[in-house]
Amino acid sequence: MKSDRNTTMKALITEEFGKPFIMKDIDLPKPKEHQVLIKIKAAGLNPLDLKIKNGQAAHAQVKLPAVLGIDMSGIVVETGKNVNDFKVGDEVFGMVGGIGNHQGTLAEYITADADHISLKPKNISFQEAAAIPLIFITAWEALVDQINIQPDQTVLIHGGAGGVGHIAVQIAVAKGAKVYTTVQSGSSEQIRKYGAEPIDYTVLSVDQYVLQYTNGPGFDAVVDTVGGNVLDDSFRAVKQYTGHVVSILGWGTHSLAPLSFRNAKYSGVFTLYPLLSGELKRHHGDILKEAALLLETGKVKIKLHPQSYSLEQADTAYSLLESGKASGKIVICCEK
Repeated sequence: MKSDRNTTMKALITEEFGKPFIMKDIDLPKPKEHQVLIKIKAAGLNPLDLKIKNGQAAHAQVKLPAVLGIDMSGIVVETGKNVNDFKVGDEVFGMVGGIGNHQGTLAEYITADADHISLKPKNISFQEAAAIPLIFITAWEALVDQINIQPDQTVLIHGGAGGVGHIAVQIAVAKGAKVYTTVQSGSSEQIRKYGAEPIDYTVLSVDQYVLQYTNGPGFDAVVDTVGGNVLDDSFRAVKQYTGHVVSILGWGTHSLAPLSFRNAKYSGVFTLYPLLSGELKRHHGDILKEAALLLETGKVKIKLHPQSYSLEQADTAYSLLESGKASGKIVICCEK
């Protein structure tokens, strides 16, 4: 039955972790003060979305039943009180829900705090815009907020063909850094197109590529987007005294001895914090404005999986994400 969009909307409900979504008609939300109501055009999927759906992300603080989905793009259809930066009809994108007590983006509509969104770049599609927020914000917080990346610095980015990784590579190149990234050989051509140097980690050991590309001292900064043993490798690849390692997946137990012996620094990135806490939320909107500038000038491009999916096909999209066979960011189109 078709939703009466004046009072209800269609949404995918997660009632049990690890189980298929259930399509339901639920109440259409109303924007509160400093919020906007957005008609969602597309929702981007991230590995974190899969972990949340499978009940493997306690840090996301999701309580069931819930509407999942973190990223989206869409059109503002209503504004609450004290919203000055957006108006009805604006095309926007942002990382706005699906964690804590926030409704997610696998629905026809969503309310979002005006601080969490930005105007969508005019030169990209809604699908491309929906794939951007979480990965760009994460990469920006690592490279700009933590490292304060500078021109001509040498930066090693682990996992440069991945979601966060391919954005981090492009941001670092745009900032004028000398960028290297660990990938498998099949991704080397694309990495070179971004303006970075690929390092085939299946061929060269840490010691070998540090010697080959830095003549021995190590990289000024290392960004770990993979975690596990790769974070341990990062501690060995960073420069003595002035080096800085940042990880977006700093879980588990790691020996800090290699980092300590190099007198280097370590920082972590927890991208969800402003959305969960309500603190520093304006910063996410500001980062997305920086994303829009880089996207509009062509300095950053998003790699999408060639096929998009409808809300009804969401379980198929999540299965593809879980298989690791997607050839880019997966996007769900939230309207027919």
